[in-house]
Amino acid sequence: MTLILGIDPGSRHTGYGLVRQAGGSLSYVSCGTVSTLSPDIPSRLGEIFSSLSVVVAEHGPAEAAVEQVFMARNADSALKLGQARGAALCALVQGGVPVFEYSARQVKQALVGKGSAEKTQVAQMVRYLLKLDKVPQADAADALAIAICHAHMRLSLARIAGATAVRGRRVR
Repeated sequence: MTLILGIDPGSRHTGYGLVRQAGGSLSYVSCGTVSTLSPDIPSRLGEIFSSLSVVVAEHGPAEAAVEQVFMARNADSALKLGQARGAALCALVQGGVPVFEYSARQVKQALVGKGSAEKTQVAQMVRYLLKLDKVPQADAADALAIAICHAHMRLSLARIAGATAVRGRRVR
């Protein structure tokens, strides 16, 4: 069994979600949102780092998946997102957690089967796949989706490695 932490970074709201993977099955562990209260960016980054460090210390995930930064129209927003992502990555690295990165398109493709899926579709798939009573809060749902995407990727890579070992040669 592998505990996977998904993180959806944001300068105001950073979502996190934990899923446990046992073979091909997934189970919900926990999720939440780090909502920063500070008016200035340096303090917000400190809050993100501190809060995620606590999550890592409490749960001890084996692996983490983080959404990659995409370039939006507003360069200032992209810069703030990148800084929040950096604070999250520092918390993971300091906690000794291996980090994997996925684009928003990859996450949507893994969950919904369509890279241009709407956020509501992704959230509904999170609820369905983890057998939750209700859809989690938006940032937490996104973080769970990132964790699920990584779980699917891990499973696919394990199958490829197994097929390669059985055939005794490399996949090209």
